[in-house]
Amino acid sequence: MLLYLRLLKESLSFAINALRNNKLRTLLSLLGVTIGIFSIIAVLAAVDSLDRKISKDLSSLDKNTIYLMKYCFGPSEIPQWKREQFPNVKYDEYVALKNSLNNTDQVGYQLFVARESLKYDSKTVADVNIIPSSFEMVDVDGLSFDKGRFYNESESNSGTAVIVLGYDIAEGLFGTSDPLGKNIRLYGQRFTVIGVIAKQGAGFFGDSNDTSVYLPANFLRRMYGDSDSMTPVIVLKPVKGVDMDAYKAEVAQKLRAIRGMKAGEIDNFFVNVLSGFTDFIDGILGTLRTAGIFISIFSFLVGGFGVANIMFVSVKERTNLIGIQKSLGAKNRFILFQFLFEAVVLCLIGGAIGLFIVWLLSLLLTNLLEFEFVLSFWNIFIGAGLSIFVGIISGILPAVSAANLDPVEAIRTGM
Repeated sequence: MLLYLRLLKESLSFAINALRNNKLRTLLSLLGVTIGIFSIIAVLAAVDSLDRKISKDLSSLDKNTIYLMKYCFGPSEIPQWKREQFPNVKYDEYVALKNSLNNTDQVGYQLFVARESLKYDSKTVADVNIIPSSFEMVDVDGLSFDKGRFYNESESNSGTAVIVLGYDIAEGLFGTSDPLGKNIRLYGQRFTVIGVIAKQGAGFFGDSNDTSVYLPANFLRRMYGDSDSMTPVIVLKPVKGVDMDAYKAEVAQKLRAIRGMKAGEIDNFFVNVLSGFTDFIDGILGTLRTAGIFISIFSFLVGGFGVANIMFVSVKERTNLIGIQKSLGAKNRFILFQFLFEAVVLCLIGGAIGLFIVWLLSLLLTNLLEFEFVLSFWNIFIGAGLSIFVGIISGILPAVSAANLDPVEAIRTGM
């Protein structure tokens, strides 16, 4: 065991000295490996960071949450022209489902509407995400509050002119002042501020609660009726542990019955499960990861071929030294390990530089963008493992050719 440890130490020492004595050659070899490791790990880190961001943004929502509406979250076999003829879900259908569905924790109603501007005295905040909804959405969306509260069932049903502000909206309109009880203008009407949502941070999908406001959906329904300019959705949150296939079937059957649809007619609505949407996103991220790695492998192969070429040159330059070492009793495995370690050390250094560049880039992007770019320990481990693997693959043939040299012929070649 001690013999092999000493062999490892001496081989490593020879390899490091060889790299130090040929700085230009080492630099050129490092460049290819560095670019290869940087490309692969940067792709993995970017996709992992996106995945983590999406998971964080959706963490407050139950993946079994269902969005019942005329649109589909993902691809559909139903032709687009037919989907465009589907009717919107109605408020009465929300009420009927709420009173008839089993195994349901929450049923909420929400409208998708155009962005608007909010005013308070002389201050205006533009491009605000408006979320008209029923009172249940506070639990469905998992909202927490910095100040105040959400509107209650009575305020929701009657369409009272109350509003809940996102953190950034409240800060933009009121600064450090307490917004509760103040009146702001929206849709040409006065709304009383009753709550401020706790700060969430930027969302991957664009809007976050920080730049959104909630108000009773029935307020807009009283003003505009069920206008085509508003897209309604019924949000269903089943109890934990429910059989989702059976639950989706029950939802579809109930809505079909409410609409008086005949047997054989296709559903004119979509039962969108949030987990299906997240699976769709995961599929896209998986495709990006695979494509990125596939492209990056080519640059990695170039680096590997470069290391192999440099190692063959190194063997040729040191043929005389190899012959002298063998004539003095150096075993074949010593010569083999000497050149193999040189290739591995070369690739590890290149990999470390590549990882360092990715780390610097992650810090820069995290500071410049409202996005946490993370270089995980697993990606570092992958980078180190790939460096060792490429070092072994690209160095094994030159190392074997060096180990199999005849000592007499090697010495004569160097003369």
